[in-house]
Amino acid sequence: MCGRYTLTASPEAVRNFFRYAERPNFPPRYNIAPTQPIAVVRLINGQRQFALMRWGLLPSWVKDPKSFSLIVNARGESVIDKPAFRSAMKRRRCLIPADGFYEWKAGSPRKQPYYIHARSGEPLALAGLWETWTGPNGEELDTVAIVTTDANRTVNPLQDRMPVIVPPEAFDLWLDSDHVDATTAAALIMPAPDSLLEVWPVSTDVNRVANDNAHLTEQVAEGAEPAPPPKGTAAKKPKAAKPNDDGQGLLF
Repeated sequence: MCGRYTLTASPEAVRNFFRYAERPNFPPRYNIAPTQPIAVVRLINGQRQFALMRWGLLPSWVKDPKSFSLIVNARGESVIDKPAFRSAMKRRRCLIPADGFYEWKAGSPRKQPYYIHARSGEPLALAGLWETWTGPNGEELDTVAIVTTDANRTVNPLQDRMPVIVPPEAFDLWLDSDHVDATTAAALIMPAPDSLLEVWPVSTDVNRVANDNAHLTEQVAEGAEPAPPPKGTAAKKPKAAKPNDDGQGLLF
């Protein structure tokens, strides 16, 4: 399960890592949440392309989005067969640039958050599935979900699920749905190597979606009290979605 993550690397560093042609400019984001627009890398006509999509998959066959629960995560075990994911797994696989993601330790009274990121400091490529939903008036909305799998030994003490992390040498295998079928691509749905990631506790300030600054990823002592909010805090942002065990979304 993955409900919050970060993308703080410079636009040029992200572009060099994923090798897309566009030169987008975007700010560092320390608390990316469902329903927000997120960076996505997909393959269009054989070329890697940067795009922005809403985090929360909406299958193309949905008639009324208001009656359909937000899909934040796609369980890797069901992406080939489940109707919500089957078509995207065949034709619309993507990568989601990230630096790290947050998890909360189950059973702790204060729901202690932890930041999980690459030991090397390099970006991570999270496996994603995307869809374009077309409304009754012809309006289009691109949406995406993060594919998850069993947690590795680094993440398992916190949570039994983790996002699928695609290594750079397998980018084309995941992205190229024209030449790589869903079953072959599904071989990449596995826990990341235990040595890839490191974990440390962070402030409970990350629990609030409106907080988005570098302080959120700094290591703290477990159980530390959050810092007082700065004066002149910006207006509260719209509430985001929180994924449940089935990858669906629930409002805070």
